[in-house]
Amino acid sequence: MTSPENRPVRLALIGAGVFARDAHLPSLANLQDQFELAAIYSRTHATAALGADKWQALTERTAEICTDLPALLARPDIEAVVIVLSIEQLPAAVEQALAAGKHILSEKPIAPTVESGQALLHVYRAQQTNGTNLCWMVGENWRYEEAFRRAAQIIQSAELGRPLTAHAAFFAPVTPQSKYWDTAWRRNWQVPGGWLVDGGVHHVAALRLIVGEITSVQAQTALTQTALAPLDTISASLGFANGAKGIYLASYAAAAPWPPHIHVVCERGALRVLRGLVEITRDGHTNAIECPKFDGVERELAAFAQVIRHGGTHFNPPEEALCDLAVLHAMLESGRSGGAVSPRCDW
Repeated sequence: MTSPENRPVRLALIGAGVFARDAHLPSLANLQDQFELAAIYSRTHATAALGADKWQALTERTAEICTDLPALLARPDIEAVVIVLSIEQLPAAVEQALAAGKHILSEKPIAPTVESGQALLHVYRAQQTNGTNLCWMVGENWRYEEAFRRAAQIIQSAELGRPLTAHAAFFAPVTPQSKYWDTAWRRNWQVPGGWLVDGGVHHVAALRLIVGEITSVQAQTALTQTALAPLDTISASLGFANGAKGIYLASYAAAAPWPPHIHVVCERGALRVLRGLVEITRDGHTNAIECPKFDGVERELAAFAQVIRHGGTHFNPPEEALCDLAVLHAMLESGRSGGAVSPRCDW
């Protein structure tokens, strides 16, 4: 007989869109010893059914189709939820799940605005003060990617000395052929910054993890393709708490032949970091460390199960997600004003 602390976490998936089907369901299928997927919710039966069909194809198991979120959250047999909804729907769903006493992994960003993220954090902390001991992770899979974590460990070990400069460039053109092109909420953004925030919190999370806390930004933003409104391109100068200076460039309108990368130059060497690869250059010699790619979602879900069953800490508390968002919003503010902005991260 399985002991209570080792039995799988009984889970509901809230949201059955593209990322839920492409990333969360395959990851949960690989973690069936840790999770029992009981139900899949969407506002429409058709979308929930797509998720249920994908789950059955992956596992030969069934999951209940649900279109009534309050009823789902009221079920005592559901211990935890993974919330993969549009950004503007996240705060209400997280607040409802907290009120229902569920452990939560909600997708990034934490909320559409820093203010709404702060309000959620206040609710969560109030519940923790009352002794509910719920786990709330904000899904930032880049903080769990093996290559990024290895790069962070190298920097923190000081074997290359203090970081001096960092350069991060991400080109991810969104076209009618992109799988996210027809996502309704992304075609009519209600989120400040639009694409720049949707993808940018990943980039900021990786930079903060590898290089250090970002204490000042000065940015320029642009819309170069009207179909990608409100904004599709950003270039920002960054100041880090450890004294390093950096450049961040991202565009959802422009393509480039180079993979997304982060370069960090330190006192005694340099790092080149890609998803799946870390290159260390020192004394004229380069050593390549190959890492698994796109493993962040599965690893953060495994950590979610670990914390629920055994306690401990994880890499994705809401405070970290709120800092990621605050840095992006500081960039947006700087893009509007033309001046330098210091993001607030003292949550």
